[in-house]
Amino acid sequence: MVVIMVVRWVWKMVKWLWLNPKRLEKLLRDQGLQANPYRFWVGDLAKMVNMQEQAKSMPLHPHPHDLVPRISPFVHHTVTKYGKNSFMWYGPTPSLILTNPEQIKEVFNKYHEFTRGHMNPLMYYLSPGLVTYEGDQWAKLRRKMINPAFSLDKLKALIPTFAQSYNGMIREWEKMVSLSDDGTSEEVDVWPWFSNMSRDVISKAAVGSSYEEGRQIFDLITEQTQLVSYHQHRYYLPFWRFVHAKDKRRMEGIDRTVNESLKGIIQKKEKALKAGEATKNDILGRLIESNLKGTTELSMMDLIEECKLFYFAGQETTSTFLVWTIMLLSRHLDWQTRARDEVLQVFGKQTPDFDGLSRLTIVNMILYEVLRLYPPATYTDKLAEKDMKLGNLYVPAGVQIYIPLLMLNHDQETWGSDAKEFKPERFREGISKAGKGNSVAFFPFGWGPRICIGQNFALFEVKTALSLILQRFWFELSPSYSHAPSLAMAMRPKHGIHVILHKLES
Repeated sequence: MVVIMVVRWVWKMVKWLWLNPKRLEKLLRDQGLQANPYRFWVGDLAKMVNMQEQAKSMPLHPHPHDLVPRISPFVHHTVTKYGKNSFMWYGPTPSLILTNPEQIKEVFNKYHEFTRGHMNPLMYYLSPGLVTYEGDQWAKLRRKMINPAFSLDKLKALIPTFAQSYNGMIREWEKMVSLSDDGTSEEVDVWPWFSNMSRDVISKAAVGSSYEEGRQIFDLITEQTQLVSYHQHRYYLPFWRFVHAKDKRRMEGIDRTVNESLKGIIQKKEKALKAGEATKNDILGRLIESNLKGTTELSMMDLIEECKLFYFAGQETTSTFLVWTIMLLSRHLDWQTRARDEVLQVFGKQTPDFDGLSRLTIVNMILYEVLRLYPPATYTDKLAEKDMKLGNLYVPAGVQIYIPLLMLNHDQETWGSDAKEFKPERFREGISKAGKGNSVAFFPFGWGPRICIGQNFALFEVKTALSLILQRFWFELSPSYSHAPSLAMAMRPKHGIHVILHKLES
């Protein structure tokens, strides 16, 4: 029996690490798709890791927004070498680089056939919950529990929460400017400010607590993000768990601590609701209230995972979105002036409200262009659960689909020769008519039924923050600013965003 078990194990490993990859490689190459030859077990992973490390140390391309070679160096190398009809090896799994807009749209719409698949286990430390569910489990949770919590009516009620948090930041900036040498300007690194403010917003709006109450959780999730980002590709290299045992133990320890902290917050809120206390209009409170009424059946672990996702995705998306917006408007003062004129025309010096934010057309154009140049996610991937056809392309079961969002957003065939330039006017007629009429060519929050549920939350938070800043300051890049976008799950400014704030005359 021992011999039989050993033989079965060996056969299983041979199929996984050699026979199946070679079979899939032949099926893909027979269609004219090209790639590096398959290397036993590691595929292209070692090259991916090496090129990523080299890209971090290289100076940015002369064009400030030409980010693909720096942020996605191996994908850029593969497409440059083999063309758009190419694939790469994520260990023993072939990953088809998909760049055709119509085929991408089909993948997003057929979410039952193209799933999240075998998500890197390290990602469960950061984004469990709704994003990891499939099929009926996902449909039930989204339709009955999460969708109502993110409805426009609920979002409308959160605008004062957004304004309250960012008004606190504005008041601090005004004090700094008034205490500066000339009393009118001050150099500020806005990145840590936006990071803290987005944390405060997500704490109040999603969990109903304060930033101070969740500070430890945020600090731990930030550390976890850096660890997961560093090991994301290395995880599949042979003997990773032994070579990096110390980091593995640290990730597990952070996960346990975060789970216990979130459990305490949930139990405290649940106890208050049972005692008759009204909800604070936060998402977690509404989920617990729905549980208590018997409308839903979310376990404690379900609630912990959703909270973890709120903490991770909420702060990452909005803080990076806002910081790149400020950087680009600091470079392009003409667009900053146009945005300010629109904000003052709609709100004057009054606090922004939902209806007014919905009417900001110039600000919308600017934000879409920021998302195009500096998307919150640089790629997404899916797995073919069964043999599929995408137009004239045959995708065998087990092949991963890699959708290079950043590369697509910078593609000159789609966006023109000025694709790497900041030109918000390309969105003058909305998303559907930008990018040569291919609406699917731009999907910073995904596409189809599984489009990111928090997209409106992020957009309205950033609109609120930007409006408040434009009402009180004009700003320009500091001479000390060093442009160095780096990838740590989201695209962050490695050295911060240093701007000089100038207080507007009353």
